[in-house]
Amino acid sequence: MASDADLIGRSLNGDVDAFVEVVDRHEAAVGSYLARRVGRDAAEDLLGEVWVAAFESRSSYDRSYDDARPWLYGVALNRLRRFWRSRPPEDLVEDVTELATGWDPWSAVDLGMDTRAALQSALMRLKPEEREVLRLVAWEDLTAADAARALGMPAGTARRLLSQARTALREAPGVSALLKERNSAKEKHR
Repeated sequence: MASDADLIGRSLNGDVDAFVEVVDRHEAAVGSYLARRVGRDAAEDLLGEVWVAAFESRSSYDRSYDDARPWLYGVALNRLRRFWRSRPPEDLVEDVTELATGWDPWSAVDLGMDTRAALQSALMRLKPEEREVLRLVAWEDLTAADAARALGMPAGTARRLLSQARTALREAPGVSALLKERNSAKEKHR
């Protein structure tokens, strides 16, 4: 099986189908990333833009990396930024309430709402770059080094931002109270 780097190299040499294989490999992951950020409808439009931009900029891909997924997240993030800049100001604040979605049984709805509100509040207090690194690691299952590649920053910077984000979330008043509550509930059931 050819690596993404090999496929991109082949596409640069005229094999258009090679880039189609890169798209096939990563379409679901990149599409999900976009959907979590802007919703399904907007994500479908943006996904096409991501593939066009990636195809047009594939000569800039560093082929020393076999996996193109972090690079593709970087391309997607640039399209997201362009999308957000084009929106009216009231649409710029994203809805992060989907973090703790409807799996709660009715008896836990209040806790679920408290959790969503606490997480949303804590996430919005993070610096934008901390939030981006955290999302790429937590939602997209990237390593801190791969998140750094996606964001165009040194790996050490991404690790520091991830550590700062995790610490800030743990120490956020609403989140720390929920963690204590859940931990005490777990201890009671032992």
